[in-house]
Amino acid sequence: MDQGTRGELIKQLAEAIASATTAHPLRVAIDGPPAAGKTTLADELAVVLRAEGRDVVRACIDDFLFPRAQRYRRGQYSAEGCYFDAHDRGALCRVLLDPLGPGGDRRIRTSVYDRDADAPLSPPVRAVAVDAVLLFDGVFLLRPELIDRWELRVFVSVPFEQTVERARRRGTVQAEAAAEAGAAGAAAEIERSWRDRYIPAQQLYSATARPTDHADIIVHNDRPQRPSWEVRTR
Repeated sequence: MDQGTRGELIKQLAEAIASATTAHPLRVAIDGPPAAGKTTLADELAVVLRAEGRDVVRACIDDFLFPRAQRYRRGQYSAEGCYFDAHDRGALCRVLLDPLGPGGDRRIRTSVYDRDADAPLSPPVRAVAVDAVLLFDGVFLLRPELIDRWELRVFVSVPFEQTVERARRRGTVQAEAAAEAGAAGAAAEIERSWRDRYIPAQQLYSATARPTDHADIIVHNDRPQRPSWEVRTR
């Protein structure tokens, strides 16, 4: 296991991307539990890659959600609902991952859903270069339905208790209902959402899909400015 500064981690990831050879855009999954630091890591990596002249596509699983009624049909705090019902993986493959894969036309869309409006989106199609890099962050990316659609798989690992504290500290409300509860109820809503929905869903994911077994790089992000990481050899 390697340990170093944040910059050294980003350099390691950028080098892993540069060394990957494909005949189509490189599809990079940045997986991990909520509040692990996936989006921040992907954004920092995108800055470095763009400075090197790469065409970078940034996208997130939160733009491929099913409508609220479907996401919560098993109940607001259902872990099974979080894992099985939340994300439109069919649309993700159809409009983004498959067009970037072998034989794809490289004409993509990076979202299909507006979470704030709880409504579908249909943004313009965008064409990307053959040497483009997709940096896609989100939860449950290394599940069986998606595992073969990534050329590089990164898993960001943080103890579950720390993700709860991070969510509470930064005031991010992952469950839409928390926005309706008002400021006084926000902290309790975050706590319950994590304890009853998000953490059990991650435990279900770990038990059934074993994501760390499939990761090429595991980033231990409990200390973001002094992370450690493992590079797997396959």
